[in-house]
Amino acid sequence: MTAEPRIHRGPEGALPRDLEPRLLRAFVAVSEELHFTRAAARMYVAQQALSRDVRRLERELGAELFVRTTRQVTPTAEGERLLPYARRVLEAQDDLAAAFARGTGPGGAARPLLVDLNSPGLICGRILERARELAPDCELMARFESGLTGAAAEILAGRLDVSFGRYAGLEPALRSRLAQQPVRYEPMAVLLPLGHPLAELDAVPLGALAGESVYAGAGNPRTLEWTDLAHRLFEGRGIEVAAPAPLAVGPEEFGRIMAKNRNPVLVAVDFPAMPQSILRPLIDPVPLSPVSLVWRKGLVHPGVDALRAAAAELSAAEGWLHRPAGGWVPATDALIMMSLD
Repeated sequence: MTAEPRIHRGPEGALPRDLEPRLLRAFVAVSEELHFTRAAARMYVAQQALSRDVRRLERELGAELFVRTTRQVTPTAEGERLLPYARRVLEAQDDLAAAFARGTGPGGAARPLLVDLNSPGLICGRILERARELAPDCELMARFESGLTGAAAEILAGRLDVSFGRYAGLEPALRSRLAQQPVRYEPMAVLLPLGHPLAELDAVPLGALAGESVYAGAGNPRTLEWTDLAHRLFEGRGIEVAAPAPLAVGPEEFGRIMAKNRNPVLVAVDFPAMPQSILRPLIDPVPLSPVSLVWRKGLVHPGVDALRAAAAELSAAEGWLHRPAGGWVPATDALIMMSLD
């Protein structure tokens, strides 16, 4: 019979009582990525700092957690045994932090809630306005920075509270620490440069984009979930994802880049009007962008309750979660959109 692997204990058989959560986060990141460079990038720290934290954890536990070679990183038996415990500890810490993240201001009011709406003019703004009506005593502050991948990292770092976007496009390790509520299957469209032949159509069949290079945020680390959705949509249709372009901030810069590069841009059908371009919905099939309301697991705040109620109310009233016949959506996204985390 093989003996169960054990984590070596210190004096008197006791494990360290004051393990820093940062060390456990470093360990979990490396366990999931099996690569120190990718784990460091995920945690927004230098690789040397991450390696130092893992070494320190190993010293404090008196156990080797990984076998490192020049080609791969493999958990030891003790590392595999530690992983589920580390995850539970970090989950409990996240729940604790979220429970006390509410804070109170003068008169006991809940602290302001920071909500990322991605871009002006999208349905997220309507949800926020309705939430403000439902919870008039809450201060719900809006900001506009596109990309759920970037927003998710900020939510988990405590710099942001709520965002909207394609939850299925996030890494599983991020999703495990976030909660979501499906909001809408949002039809997708294409922004065409003025004078483009397809601009004469009222709606653009997806097949008509064959041979085109369509910009979908490639190269922007904040919008990885959107670029991934574009790759899935274009696969097998002869459509290329355009190479990275300078990030245009504001309508004037957007118009300048559009006029210069002349690439169509993949957007949501409610994307605001931009200079030097014209928006046309996509059809045959109608591609759908799954949108969820996303926040940190364990966050307790009346503003989150109001946002969830507003999203549910508007989704039901306007049929946002109804998938049109023949509508395209990745199977993994469809499964997630049917569930509440």
